[in-house]
Amino acid sequence: MQKITQKVTVANSDEMSRLLGSFDENLDIISREAQVEISVFGDEIKIVGEMDNVNVCVTVLNKLIDIIRSHEIIDKNRIIYCIELAKEGNTEGIEKIMSGVLAITARGKQIKYKTVGQKKYVDAIKKNTVVFAVGPAGTGKTYLAVAMAVSAYKNKEVEKIILTRPAVEAGERLGFLPGDLQSKVDPYLRPLYDALQEMFGLENYQKLLERGSIEIAPLAYMRGRTLSNAFIILDEAQNTTKEQMKMFLTRMGEGSKVVVTGDLTQIDLPDGKISGLRHSTNILRNIDGIDIIELTHKDVVRHSLVMQIIKAYNKDEENRTKKNEQK
Repeated sequence: MQKITQKVTVANSDEMSRLLGSFDENLDIISREAQVEISVFGDEIKIVGEMDNVNVCVTVLNKLIDIIRSHEIIDKNRIIYCIELAKEGNTEGIEKIMSGVLAITARGKQIKYKTVGQKKYVDAIKKNTVVFAVGPAGTGKTYLAVAMAVSAYKNKEVEKIILTRPAVEAGERLGFLPGDLQSKVDPYLRPLYDALQEMFGLENYQKLLERGSIEIAPLAYMRGRTLSNAFIILDEAQNTTKEQMKMFLTRMGEGSKVVVTGDLTQIDLPDGKISGLRHSTNILRNIDGIDIIELTHKDVVRHSLVMQIIKAYNKDEENRTKKNEQK
């Protein structure tokens, strides 16, 4: 196929430096992923390759420049994700991930959605009373939910934040651990502590915890309560039973919002137990005020290897399913 050449002009040396990355790392990623040849001459970037690939590259470079001008950081994950969207012809998707501050941490870091799936998730939380977020590790399910909870609390939309997780080991084996009940369940709840401390700051977090404005507890503590005017997050919901999930969802009172997160590929329940998350997402799909968001490997925002690992496991699972069907 005949090759074509296009050029992209960069406004100044600072933008060019940020676009190129350390030792031209960013351009190397773009060149490899878009399958084009890239060279830089002064304020111009020259792209050579097949027409479709060159068009993808030009689109991505221009969008990355826009991201730089909005004072955001471009990293390997974001570059690869933008290229995937451009290959799909989804330039609108690239636009969507360039805006939207959800919260600001105690240190001034802006928390934003970074993928189209994450934006859909955030929008669903804004519009619905109950949202289920199902997807693999690293897709920001819990972190974004906590960010939205913090935002709702600061805007006085709710009076308290309640975060809960099922302690899968909360039966006999938990009883053998040293310490009181709180120290026994702390390891299960640590990711929730960490996210809240980052957003509120340690001192404010501890004050809110003492006042009861923040509550972090194992799922069993929710039984028999009515949770009103609260932002409630159930994390690791794949490890709830059907009975636990029903109990949790029926705790919701007036003025509350509920977010349920989980990964159906990491169920730790005993054999024979049906995941409450799987069951609830099957039976609650068509109810007004409830939305179910399914995140994928494309929404992974951790180390780029996490995305590759998830893709490899998904492919292996597909191959196993095909073999079983052929038997």
